[in-house]
Amino acid sequence: MKRDRPALSLAFWVFSSLITLFPIYWMFVVSAKSRVELFGAPSFIIKSFFSENYWATITNTTYQGFMFNSIVIATSNALLVTTLSLFATYALSRYPLVGKENVFFWTITNRMAPPAAFLLPLFLLYTQVFVVGDWKMFDTRIGLILLYCVFNLPFAIWTMRGVIDAIPHELDEAAYVDGAKTWQVLFHVITPLARPGLAVTAILTWVFAWNEYLFAATLTSVHARTITTGLAEFVTVTGTNWGQMAATAMLTLIPAVLFLALVQKHIVAGLTFGAVKG
Repeated sequence: MKRDRPALSLAFWVFSSLITLFPIYWMFVVSAKSRVELFGAPSFIIKSFFSENYWATITNTTYQGFMFNSIVIATSNALLVTTLSLFATYALSRYPLVGKENVFFWTITNRMAPPAAFLLPLFLLYTQVFVVGDWKMFDTRIGLILLYCVFNLPFAIWTMRGVIDAIPHELDEAAYVDGAKTWQVLFHVITPLARPGLAVTAILTWVFAWNEYLFAATLTSVHARTITTGLAEFVTVTGTNWGQMAATAMLTLIPAVLFLALVQKHIVAGLTFGAVKG
């Protein structure tokens, strides 16, 4: 039985990987076919690569703008949320604040309500309240960046809580004895040790902001539209351009894969950081 376990484990993970990757493979197959081939007999094999689907998106300035907006919004949101979560978690973890456990619970309640419940209030705020002259928060990148912070920051704080709590308080005390100030302890002691957790937090918040569709579709119209809202443009009253839609979806995976590749070495360390204390 023991000899069979590695083989069974390998077979299980191969089977799980195939199930997970099959939708991506099928999307690539659809993106590589012309309209005539798509409405023909279904096939899992790519006989000829129809590159026009990709070039139509790559050379389209509108979709270039959608992609640029998504990169700016997701990256800015990840940086802002990660920084704020570090400050908030350090304060709640290191200082004897009254009712801090209630504060931790209160922050996560923002993630409990369905996002659709906030659509109408946010739409009214962005179009009627947050208005300065002719400028509105509606259809702006900064509007989406700040909005995503509202929903991603509670999650980031709870993710960082275990990371900060796992760092011994004695390190802070030793730094204070040596004459360090609070900001020096935070940036020179806590931050280097919490780097794996910060990387995981940045990854998750970046992916959440990159994939978000509901608020981006409701609170933007022209200038701040993201690539996820651009995918809906292929569904028209005359039909759906499945090939170009799949090609655009494949292109949206590239920035996410590159971002994950840059910080993948921190993923395992960050997810297990603080799981075991000495």
